[in-house]
Amino acid sequence: GCVDHPIVLTEAVCNPLYSRQMMSELLFECYQVPKVSYGVDSMYSFHHNRRQGWPCNSLIVSSGYQCTHVLPVLEGRLDAKNCKRINLGGCQAAVYLQRLLQLKYPGHFAAITLSRMEEILHEHSYIAEDYLEELQKWRSPEYYESNVHKMQLPFSSKLLGSTLTSEEKQERRQQQLRRLQELNARRREEKLQLDQERLDRLLYVQELLEDGQMDQFHKALVELNMDSAEELQSYIHKLSLAIEQTKQKILQAEVSIEVDVVDSKPETLDLDPLGSEQSLEDVESIHEFEPLFAEEQPEVEKPVTTVEPVFNLAEYHQLFLGTERIRVPEILFQPSLIGEEQAGIAETMQYVLDRYPKEQQALLVQNVFLTGGNTMYPGLKARIQKELLEMRPFQSSFQVHLASNPILDAWYGARDWALEYVNHEEGWITRKDYEEKGGEYLKEHCASNVCVPIRLPKQAPRTTEALAPTKVLAASVGNPCDLA
Repeated sequence: GCVDHPIVLTEAVCNPLYSRQMMSELLFECYQVPKVSYGVDSMYSFHHNRRQGWPCNSLIVSSGYQCTHVLPVLEGRLDAKNCKRINLGGCQAAVYLQRLLQLKYPGHFAAITLSRMEEILHEHSYIAEDYLEELQKWRSPEYYESNVHKMQLPFSSKLLGSTLTSEEKQERRQQQLRRLQELNARRREEKLQLDQERLDRLLYVQELLEDGQMDQFHKALVELNMDSAEELQSYIHKLSLAIEQTKQKILQAEVSIEVDVVDSKPETLDLDPLGSEQSLEDVESIHEFEPLFAEEQPEVEKPVTTVEPVFNLAEYHQLFLGTERIRVPEILFQPSLIGEEQAGIAETMQYVLDRYPKEQQALLVQNVFLTGGNTMYPGLKARIQKELLEMRPFQSSFQVHLASNPILDAWYGARDWALEYVNHEEGWITRKDYEEKGGEYLKEHCASNVCVPIRLPKQAPRTTEALAPTKVLAASVGNPCDLA
């Protein structure tokens, strides 16, 4: 029903006041928390990794799952006015790798899942110190063979029918036999129905001739594409024989158990092309299935031959990671690779540094701190050093530091701060502060955001608003000509 101990909670950089207000209301009203403190995860990580002799000024590069932040820290406090965010992180990199491999291996579309891509991204990707130069290296076949990584997807190496016993093969053969019998019986019934309909139509035309309706008889002959009554009689006779033969086949199929091979003989010619095509399909289907149902001779045992696959199934289910290893994490420095109209980490760092005078720039670059799970790529620290070397003045100094544990250092830093300041008032928002100053209120500390109070617009006094319409009304009543 309640939480009777203080809570340290991380929030986004420059968190909107409304979001903090909703969280404070939930904690104090619903869970009856005695006091709460809000902080930024990357600031907690910075203070946890801060060693003896580290300067209080720093330029923090925090890259997480959803976005990347560049945070300037002056005198141990966050300078919120000059913070910048890049909407790129580990999520976008995993989606980009998934899209690349699905286009490269469309046959394994379903196996290339997002969770599998995240695992591959963490284990096999790295950031090139010089992207274009690294791409040139991958053009060499020798370099490709020595640096390509092969991923094995799960697959089954069992061949259909290779492990079936003789009883299972016989049972499968009997099932196929029954299906073929049902298919032939259904086709014969459909053929008998169509032939009967054609015969009824021809008999109707013959009745027109017997009744003396010559005009309608000649029209019917033209529709049937016939020239004379003798041709009509010949078609009626052939169709009657075909119907009788089909009925005999149906009767024989009901009595016999074995496959009826009478359909393999050519049928009597039908009257229209559709009937002939159907009979030809019927004959071809029987020829296709005849090798499957040839009579077995149990006395002659044939040696079982193992069927070798045409290609290696294991190699078919492999993913080859080549340039994707450097191409995917490169989006942190070149977001245009995935169509994002944003600046990369290097350009954003340059933009943030340019907002300060040269003296403060020199202080900030003395401690460029990298934290967040997305900064664990091998080569990221060397790439940042190379970018700073290009953007900083000649013979100027800078230092780049990587968090000892970029994923968990934010939690460790929050734990350290909570143990150190649990009995202090600094940074803690009590229930009394919440009731007096509102849910958006924030007490600043070394790892927190900057408190920005809500500025409500000033309202005009009600007396002047009430007097204004009366004056206008008096003027309009007293002197209508002036009003006009």
